[in-house]
Amino acid sequence: MDSDFMQSLADMLVAQGVGVVRFEFPYMEERRASGKRRPPNKMDVLLEAFQVQIDRAGAELSPVPLFIGGKSMGGRVASMLAQENFERQKVAGAVCLGYPFHPPGKPEKLRTEHLGDLACPTLIVQGTRDKLGNREEVAGYALSSAVELYWLEDGDHDLKPRKASGFSQQHHWQAAADRAVAFMRARES
Repeated sequence: MDSDFMQSLADMLVAQGVGVVRFEFPYMEERRASGKRRPPNKMDVLLEAFQVQIDRAGAELSPVPLFIGGKSMGGRVASMLAQENFERQKVAGAVCLGYPFHPPGKPEKLRTEHLGDLACPTLIVQGTRDKLGNREEVAGYALSSAVELYWLEDGDHDLKPRKASGFSQQHHWQAAADRAVAFMRARES
């Protein structure tokens, strides 16, 4: 939660009047405490840890609309919880940054099944050359019409473009924040 990416995006959202809550999954908490690299928790643990945060934030923020999201795996977990929480009127939408559509080097192992039936408004901000789902790959996926894709030209998984593209990472991060704010504001009422 303290990465340059997460810190910068949180700051950019807060600067536009959006409250942000960041948290760490249990394996990252263990890594911080022990200093040892830990593999991610199993999906059921990740889902439970995220749901606890949704319940806590929803109770504290009500009646302010709650949007959930995250970067990479955090966005994937958020998207997996989005529909149920949307149906229960706990969240108004989801924002995923650098969604991992498939594992590195395994485009045949898609992580999109739940995205086909999603009714919860969901924004996915993705770099066009993300190795976990680039523009050409994602164009062929069966995604719900509730899923909005916002592409950042020449961005990688961290939305970082190459210097020759004429864009900067800071530009792409700001564009991601701006699009996320517009997406959320359009669904607040």
